[in-house]
Amino acid sequence: MADENLLRTPLFQRHVDAGAKLASFGGWEMPIEYAGGGVLAEHRAVREAVGVFDVSHLGKGRVTGQGAAEFVNASLTNDLARIGQGQAQYTLCCDESGGVVDDLITYLRGAEDVFLVPNAANTTGVVRRLADAAPPGIEVANLHTAYGVLAVQGPRSADVLAALGLPADGNYMTFRDAERKGRPVMVCRSGYTGELGFELLPRWDDTAEVWDAVLAAARGLGGRACGLGARDTLRTEMGYPLHGQDLSLSISPLRARAGWAVGWGKERFWGRDALLAERAAGPAQLLWGLRSTDRGIPRPHMRVLDATGADVGEVTSGTFSPTLRAGIGLALLDRAVQEGAEVSVDVRGRRSTMTVARPPFVPSSPK
Repeated sequence: MADENLLRTPLFQRHVDAGAKLASFGGWEMPIEYAGGGVLAEHRAVREAVGVFDVSHLGKGRVTGQGAAEFVNASLTNDLARIGQGQAQYTLCCDESGGVVDDLITYLRGAEDVFLVPNAANTTGVVRRLADAAPPGIEVANLHTAYGVLAVQGPRSADVLAALGLPADGNYMTFRDAERKGRPVMVCRSGYTGELGFELLPRWDDTAEVWDAVLAAARGLGGRACGLGARDTLRTEMGYPLHGQDLSLSISPLRARAGWAVGWGKERFWGRDALLAERAAGPAQLLWGLRSTDRGIPRPHMRVLDATGADVGEVTSGTFSPTLRAGIGLALLDRAVQEGAEVSVDVRGRRSTMTVARPPFVPSSPK
């Protein structure tokens, strides 16, 4: 049953008509899986053909004005100087303690124009922090409901875009402004599944028409609509972090192994002093992968024990891997724990044996 208190994307009625199982996610009523297939079929479609996701709940923001890119670079962790106009970059918004307010993608349109895509529930916070810190002449806009977002993911994703007359030849983490039927669509060569993929940003009111066309083309290639259930199993197989679980105000970039997204040589960014101090001392815990060697499935907040029975950490994300047919997860473990170690997870009072591994759990080919 629909929840009137939750926000809805432009495709809400499409999901209802498709028999989707709906649930709350980040304050939005989102499809978890669709009738006639479910998570396993949707996951398989992305790995083998193509899947189409409505992720219009993701935030959108824009920073404009003279020195906009320089300002963003002095605020967020990654170094925008590493990329050029028309390229995208994964980065982090940290607080002064080094905690992660959000992880997001920046799209560099130029020195005076940076587009942002934060996580849904964190959009207001990220935009507010940037707006509060912006010097005169720089504007920070929350465009959450100005654009929809469709993720087209899988080995046949480029064929879907070609069928719609959209550019599909861009390099990984680049974007282009295109048109479909005379209406603008931002085409981004990115994704959250580990597969070849694109994210399309049409105008909010154009999203339903673009969804219909994309889904029709995908179905002709053996693809299907996919919900957030498959999105979670796909990203966990890659070891991609989810904010609020694997990254948070209490889980720093270093603990989450996201130090590669920090421009350590920059003179300024939020949280710089705290993160430099943590790097010098070494993080007390590190994010590792876990792969079950029995039938156990790790879930968030389950305790991880070493061979002696000592508590060495906690699961942050966990699921059943449709590809491996086994339980997998991510866990924050004491720094002494090594790759290949055998540990156990307390799965509802039963010890499940797992191996410490370095993700991805399955081969990935996002580029």
